[in-house]
Amino acid sequence: MTVPGIGPLIATALATLAPPPETFRKARDFAAWLGLVPRQHSTGGKQRLGATTKMGERSLRRLLIIGANSVIIKRHTHREVQPGTWLGDLLARKPAMLARVALANKMARIVWALMVRGGVYQSPAVTA
Repeated sequence: MTVPGIGPLIATALATLAPPPETFRKARDFAAWLGLVPRQHSTGGKQRLGATTKMGERSLRRLLIIGANSVIIKRHTHREVQPGTWLGDLLARKPAMLARVALANKMARIVWALMVRGGVYQSPAVTA
């Protein structure tokens, strides 16, 4: 629950509905299981990414997108959304829904890392 956008409801849902984190080799596999990664059409060493798949655990994906939406709505309280940060720059150049799904993808990868390694989430330092 220390990750911005993940509250008691989402944390409980992740703990009960997600399989053990050791099931997935890396965080991208967990995010793909949720349906939060772009579809890959890669060949010959050239990587081509398509639209977000939406194939996966529907309820957890929806909850993570709602949690990402709460972070974006409360920009004034979250340092991660300020201009000059990854999310602030993404919101400036891309549609809001795409930014929400990208943040949900990032949150899912952070959650997987925390479940595998344990510990508490520490917010990255914002450079000014």
